[in-house]
Amino acid sequence: MTTRSCPCGLPGPYEKCCGRYHRGAAAPTAEALMRSRYCAFVRGDAGYLLRTWHPRTRPARLDLDPGMRWTGLEVLDTTGGSAFHTTGTVTFRASYRGGSLYEHSRFERLDGAWVYVDGDFPET
Repeated sequence: MTTRSCPCGLPGPYEKCCGRYHRGAAAPTAEALMRSRYCAFVRGDAGYLLRTWHPRTRPARLDLDPGMRWTGLEVLDTTGGSAFHTTGTVTFRASYRGGSLYEHSRFERLDGAWVYVDGDFPET
């Protein structure tokens, strides 16, 4: 990955990929939202993470570890989550220095925009 490529793993540069969602564009799919949230973790953007979290499950605050170094994202499966759905799931593995996080995340449309609801951490 070059310094110009998007941390989410797609081939485009950050500014044209997840950066546009961080600047206010709506993610068109649950997978796009999940990728943009991963990028927000990489960049330490707690505000974006809170804005894209369903109010029903959103924490009052989010303290990110500035020492965390995310190293890659692998999308393993998706269900629903398109423009024609109101819910969707994304199963992914996010790697960080020293390990990885495996999550099955749930997303819903809220007022027309995709938001993260919650996730499970299945056995790998």
